[in-house]
Amino acid sequence: MRMDKAVGVIGLGIMGGAMARNLRDAGWAVTGFDTDPARRAALAEAGIAIAADAAAVARAAPVLLTSLPKPAALQATAAAIAAAGLPPRTLVETSTFTLEDKLAAGAILRAAGHVVLDCPLSGTGAQAERRDLVVYASGDREAIARLAPLFEGLARATHDLGAYGNGTRMKFVANLLVAIHNAAAAEAMVLAEKAGLDPAQVVDLVASGVGTSRVFELRAPMMAARRYAPPTMRNAMWSKDLKVIGEFAASLDCPVPLFGAVLPLHAAVLAEGRGGEDTAAIHAVLARMAGIGEGQGG
Repeated sequence: MRMDKAVGVIGLGIMGGAMARNLRDAGWAVTGFDTDPARRAALAEAGIAIAADAAAVARAAPVLLTSLPKPAALQATAAAIAAAGLPPRTLVETSTFTLEDKLAAGAILRAAGHVVLDCPLSGTGAQAERRDLVVYASGDREAIARLAPLFEGLARATHDLGAYGNGTRMKFVANLLVAIHNAAAAEAMVLAEKAGLDPAQVVDLVASGVGTSRVFELRAPMMAARRYAPPTMRNAMWSKDLKVIGEFAASLDCPVPLFGAVLPLHAAVLAEGRGGEDTAAIHAVLARMAGIGEGQGG
């Protein structure tokens, strides 16, 4: 195995799995690990070498990508790699967590001699599959530049935002807009249906005009069809991101009234048992409020 083309992916969910597949297709030797046996099996069938644990992934590759669901998973991964006594590794952390969580994991790994980059991703699972992601890279500038071929294998663009942590700050700004645009798309689609317009035609006409957004173009077709699966971002996972953004804005004493209006609607989505569906299911809540049907996902 060429070590300069070897990469490890820890966390093989919607995003991590897509990145692993794309890197394999781009000629990288990919070793992966996930705590979920089904995900390990699916990626093994896709040609990804599966390791026994996170430390084994780090032994197999000098560059590591982490795409993890919870801060506890990041801390455990950082601790396992730090305790493995390995030569210096470069870890690219792509998850959306608080700055405090990112800083804590970075401190653990740097103390063991490793390089850590904070590199959240802009894009959904569907975009990840198409390599239509944007990397908000932050940390060691030389390491970011050196990993340009890796980023090209999983994303359409990479931006160096400077100091470690700025990637996460940028991700919070971007996701705040995603939350607002998602709710706005649902509101517009419900209004259109209430007015008697053809939802499919509304999708096409809005997408061709000034009122569109990439979020609208991704999720309005799901709303028009009232099909909120398969998810590109599960509502249960989105809850974590919304909480982190709200706490970040509050820590800066920054008003975010439009973002705040999204939160009770998202809570209603979860209360209706739609945690496993796509965030487009916010449309179902607004449709019910408008009295135009239950809007059940499929």
